[in-house]
Amino acid sequence: MFVFKIQLCLAGCTVFIGWSNIKGPIAWLSNSDLSPREAAQGPEGRRRQKVCKPPANFIHVKLEEYEPADFSTKEIILKKAREVCTCNHQTIITFFCRLFPVLDWLPRYNIKTQLLGDVISGLLVGIVAIPQSISYSLLANQDPIYGIYTNFFCNIIYVIMATSRHNFVGSFGVLCLMIGQSVNRHLQLAGYSDNSAGSSLVDNSTSASNGTSACDRSCYSITVALSLSFLVGLYQILLGVLQLGFVAVYLSEPLLSGFVTGSSLTIITSQMKYLLGLKIPRHEGVGSFILTWVDLFRYIQNTNICDLVTSLVALAIIVPVKEINDRYKEKMKAPFPIELLVVIVATIISYYFNFEERYKSDVCGDIPTGFRTPTLPDINLFSSLAVDAVPIAIIGFAMTVSLAEIFGKKHGYTVRANQEMIAIGMCNLIPSFFYCFAGSAALTKTLLKESTGTQTQISGLVTSLVLLLVLLWIAPLFYSLQTSILGVVTIVNLRGGLSKFYDTPRMWQLSKLDTVVWWTTMLCSTLITTEIGLLVGVCFALLCVIFRTQRPRATLLGKVSSTEIYEDQSTYKQLSSIANIKIFRFESSLYYANKDYFKTVLYKKTGVNPVLLAAKHQRVEAQANADTGNRKDACPPSTDMHTLILDCGAMQFIDTVGLSVLKETRHDYKKIGVQVLLANCNPSLRHRLREGCWAGEADSGGQLAFHSIHDAVQFAERWYHVRQEDSKEKDALQAAEDLNLQASL
Repeated sequence: MFVFKIQLCLAGCTVFIGWSNIKGPIAWLSNSDLSPREAAQGPEGRRRQKVCKPPANFIHVKLEEYEPADFSTKEIILKKAREVCTCNHQTIITFFCRLFPVLDWLPRYNIKTQLLGDVISGLLVGIVAIPQSISYSLLANQDPIYGIYTNFFCNIIYVIMATSRHNFVGSFGVLCLMIGQSVNRHLQLAGYSDNSAGSSLVDNSTSASNGTSACDRSCYSITVALSLSFLVGLYQILLGVLQLGFVAVYLSEPLLSGFVTGSSLTIITSQMKYLLGLKIPRHEGVGSFILTWVDLFRYIQNTNICDLVTSLVALAIIVPVKEINDRYKEKMKAPFPIELLVVIVATIISYYFNFEERYKSDVCGDIPTGFRTPTLPDINLFSSLAVDAVPIAIIGFAMTVSLAEIFGKKHGYTVRANQEMIAIGMCNLIPSFFYCFAGSAALTKTLLKESTGTQTQISGLVTSLVLLLVLLWIAPLFYSLQTSILGVVTIVNLRGGLSKFYDTPRMWQLSKLDTVVWWTTMLCSTLITTEIGLLVGVCFALLCVIFRTQRPRATLLGKVSSTEIYEDQSTYKQLSSIANIKIFRFESSLYYANKDYFKTVLYKKTGVNPVLLAAKHQRVEAQANADTGNRKDACPPSTDMHTLILDCGAMQFIDTVGLSVLKETRHDYKKIGVQVLLANCNPSLRHRLREGCWAGEADSGGQLAFHSIHDAVQFAERWYHVRQEDSKEKDALQAAEDLNLQASL
C-alpha cells in the first residue's frame, strides 16, 4: 500500500487522502475493530478487511493543524509588562488620550456642525434636571441643594473622561433609593429620629469627624452619603483599572429590567407619604414595602388635603403632557418642559397662598446659594458602608456601560467599557469631596439628550452651566415648593420602569426562563430589599444558565432526502432515518453537572441501554453454558443499530468528567457490538479527545471523530459493509474447514 498527500488551497488546510494499491479507499480500521483471529494474523487479517469493496466510496478527511504558539506564562507576563512600562513621548500621549478622551475628540470638534445641537440639548436637559435634582435629593434623604451639586459636578467630570457622547451622568432614582436606605439606617444607628429638627445647613466647620454631637441630622446625612459615594467611586475605579468590565455581562437585561421595576415600586411607595402629606416613619430592611403600605392605610385619616389636591392636580397635568411628548417626539423639535413649568407655578401658588402656614404643607425650605468648602469623607464610616457600596457600584456602572453601548452602537462609535467604569468612578469619587452623593447614567435624561440632537459631551457642560445659575442665584426661590410636588415629579419619571409589566407577556413567549428571572428579581427587590433582590436575581440568573446546560435539549437526527443535511426528527417532517445508525445530538457542553442526564437521555432516545443489555446477555449466556456444560465464545447481543453517532456541534467544551463519560459510552456500546463515532467536533474538543485518548490507541489519529455527520455516516456504512463481508468470509472458511474435517474422517 502507498499513501500520497494532496495539498488543497482551501482555507489554509491540508487534506490527506489515504489510498491502497487496490480499488477503493481505506477504511481506517485498527486492531480493536478486528476479530481476535484476524488481529492474530497480523497484516494478512487486516488486508482482508480492506479488500472488501464498499457500497460507496469513502474518503476520510484529516486536516493538518497549525503548530500552537509556544508561549510560556512568564513570557506573556514579561511581554505585557514591557508594553506597559515602555516610556516615550508617543506612549505618554497615548496614555493621557485614553485616560482623558476629551483630549482626543475636542481638537477635532466642529463648531459649525456640532455646537448648535449640543447647546440646545444641554439647555433642555438642564431645564429638566432642575426639578429632578431636587426631587431625587428627597429620595436620597438629603437636602435639595445636594442633588444640584451632584448633577453639576458629575457632568463636568464625565465630559473629560467619558467615551460615550450621549450619556447623562448624575442622580439616578434607583441609586438614590439605595443611598437613602443606607443613610436612614445610619441615622437610626446614630440616634437621629425621623422627627429630628435641624434640616437646615450648618456651618462648614461642623463635620461628622468632630462627632455626631456637633453635627445635626442634615449634616450627618450628607456625611454618610459622601462617604458612601467615595467608596462607590473607589470600587468602580478599581474595577476599571483591573480591566474587569466583563463583570457587567452577569447582569442580564431581564435581571436589570426586573431590578429597576422592583426598585420603581419601592420608590413610589416611599413617595406616597409626601403625596398624602403624612408623617410616617421610613421603614428599612426586609418587608419595608409592605410595612410602609400598612402605615399608609393606618394613618390615612391624617391625610393633608392641600398636599393631596396639589398632587392630584400635578399628576393630571404632567402625565398627559409627558405622554404627548413621548408619542410625538419624532415630530417635536424638543419635548415640552412640563415638570419645570409645574414646579414654578406650584412654587408661586404655594408662596402667595402661604400653604406652609395655612395648611401645614411641607415645603423645601431654605436652599442656600454658592458652594461649600470641600470636605473629607468620614473614615470611621467606611467599615459600616463598605458592604452598602458594593451593589450601588455594580448597578451604577452596569447602567452607565449599558446605556453607553446602546447609543454607541446606534450612532456608530466605539465605547470602551473599562474607561466608562473609570469615568463613572471618578464622577463619584471626586464629587464626594464637594458634598455630592453617588450617581450614574440616568435613563430618562440620557434618552432626552439623545433625542434632542446632542453631538458630543459639550452638551454636558451646557447642562452644568444651567445648574450653576440655579446654584448661584435661583435656588432660594424654591423655598415654598411643596415636597408633594417633588414626590409627583419622582413618580412620573418612573413610568418607564412600570411599563415593563406590559412587556412580560411577549417576554414569556420568547423565553420563559428570562421571564421567571424578571419576576424573581422584581419581587425580591420589592418585597425584601433592593440589595437582596439584586443578589437573588444574579444568583437565580446564574442558576438558570446552569439549569439550561444541566438539562439541555437532546434529539435524534434524520437525513433530508437527496442532501447531506441532518436535522431534528421531532421538529421537522419528511426526514429519513439511516438504517441501523442512530444520530444523537446533545445541545450543550458535556461536563460534570449534566453527565448523568446525558447518559439517561441517550439511552432513552436510542432505545438501547448497553449496560442493561450486556448484563442481560451475560446472564442468558451464563445460564446456557450451565445447561450445556461447556463454554462457547461470546457473541454480542443483537440490536437494531450497529453505529451510534454523537453530534458534538453544540458542545463548546468537555471537562475531565465529560471525557470519562464519552469513554464509558464507547466502551459500553462496544460490548454489545455498536461502535460510537463523533461528529462536528470543534478544534479544542478534538484536542481534548486526542489528549485524553477517548477511544484508546485506536483513535490516536482522530479517525473516529469526523468533521461532519455525513462523513461519519459514510464511514459507518463502509465499516458495517466490511464487517458483513468479513462475516460471510469467515462463515465460508469455517464451512470449508468443516468439509475438510469430514473428508479426513
